[in-house]
Amino acid sequence: MVNVKELYDFFQSHGINFFAGVPDSQLKPFCDYITGRLGIGSQHIIAANEGNAVALAAGYHLATGKIGLVYMQNSGLGNAVNPITSLADPEVYGIPVVYMIGWRGQPGVKDEPQHIKQGRITLDLLKVLEIEYMTISKDTDMEDIKRTYSSAFLPLLAQGKSVAFVVEKGSLEACDKQVYQNSNELSREKAIQIITDHLRQEDIVVSTTGKASRELFEYRENKGDGHFRDFLTVGSMGHASSIALSIAEHVHRRIWCIDGDGAVLMHLGGMAVIGNRQPMNFCHILLNNGAHESVGGMPTIAYQVNWQDTAKAFGYKYAVRILKEEELVRVLEDVNRGMEGPLFIEILANISSREDLMRPTIKPIDNKKDFMNFIGEA
Repeated sequence: MVNVKELYDFFQSHGINFFAGVPDSQLKPFCDYITGRLGIGSQHIIAANEGNAVALAAGYHLATGKIGLVYMQNSGLGNAVNPITSLADPEVYGIPVVYMIGWRGQPGVKDEPQHIKQGRITLDLLKVLEIEYMTISKDTDMEDIKRTYSSAFLPLLAQGKSVAFVVEKGSLEACDKQVYQNSNELSREKAIQIITDHLRQEDIVVSTTGKASRELFEYRENKGDGHFRDFLTVGSMGHASSIALSIAEHVHRRIWCIDGDGAVLMHLGGMAVIGNRQPMNFCHILLNNGAHESVGGMPTIAYQVNWQDTAKAFGYKYAVRILKEEELVRVLEDVNRGMEGPLFIEILANISSREDLMRPTIKPIDNKKDFMNFIGEA
């Protein structure tokens, strides 16, 4: 197991003092330590998406001549492939980057279904990208990392190539655990329960990646509602609103998109398309706790965004910010009286979730079939 303080100090000794990325639960000890040491600023930027993080590292290199480190979950490699191949690659600009990648879905390690394919192809994808890598496991120590970095990685970085550390589950030893919180009154789970209680029988829900979908699933389960009305977007972070928009274009019932701040920021352009298309049956819920709570709670920049002005600028007909339960109930009742969309409802939520929160007990493919059958019945 690798101590994250020793790892950070090692990177610093090699002139790596800029970090950018999107948080990952398996990298939480490392992300926590960076945040504790550097905060959020010119040396450490939590990016909107992984491609954004690669671009930030590229800009840092152009400005300073130094190498930046980009951290991400392996699912984020898809977002990063374009700048990796068309910007940083030695055949283009030759901008060296050190990657720290959490290995979700590692073969032989139990994980959620959305991670299995990505986990299986992660190392092959790095080979295709021609990025030399080292896996960090529970048996890895700092001497292993120092040897590999000195003998294999340094010559490659000097040639303008990039390298990667692929981190297996439980391989990093925490030493500076961060506690993230805010003062918001409503929990995300309570907000989802209130929203669910105000849905009509014919309404359709598309929920975002992470704990929001788990909380929706559990509440439906407890109520005995069934899950056929809900499309649980367990992967493809940031794309729930685009999925919901396309459904709204082809199904003449109200579509609710339950979204998260980290997800909306990741692919913000989706909101512009929604505003342009003007779906009258579309209600976009943003559960904003200012954090990547599903993967450890590191902050997003969502509190610094005026979402009401942003939504209206994109073309949403109505936008509101909710702080209290009674405000949410009142707005949902107004929606059910026939407000025309696209509508945007931001709910400020606290950073909290239960440790015993259940995971969906149905397979994604079965969720899809039940959902499509529900739509087809109309």
